[in-house]
Amino acid sequence: MSVESVKEYFSHYGIADRIQEFPVSSATVELAAQALNCAPERIAKTLSFKLKKADKSILIVTAGDAKIDNPKFKAFFSERALMLKADEVEATIGHPVGGVCPFGIHAGIPVYLDESLKRFETVYPACGAPNNAIELTIPELEQYTQFKEWVDVCKNWE
Repeated sequence: MSVESVKEYFSHYGIADRIQEFPVSSATVELAAQALNCAPERIAKTLSFKLKKADKSILIVTAGDAKIDNPKFKAFFSERALMLKADEVEATIGHPVGGVCPFGIHAGIPVYLDESLKRFETVYPACGAPNNAIELTIPELEQYTQFKEWVDVCKNWE
């Protein structure tokens, strides 16, 4: 169902046919980079977090080589980074681990884009399954994620 929700979501924009599906797994940054024959840092990984104070979950899309910087995360969100547990992700976000993306997600999940992505012309986020992706420009990523804002919460990419 997850892939179908992304295809339906993208059909409203006329780009569902741009989703690339692979005969191999693309569930990790490394596997996705191999499947796409691109640099791992160009994989746009979507990380899911729980904000306890606000009692909500959020998504942060980062470059494939970026890691969450806990002090930066805490400075921005006013609490420490707490990732959703693997068994919570699909029910909370709407996509399984390995296919989490910022498209066709459950209502009310804010999406943030990390600054680590801005150095690329195009990036490859997943599309709801651990064997697919779509190539998007940064302006397209902004448009199709309906993101809340750009954040600087990562390290190890500069």
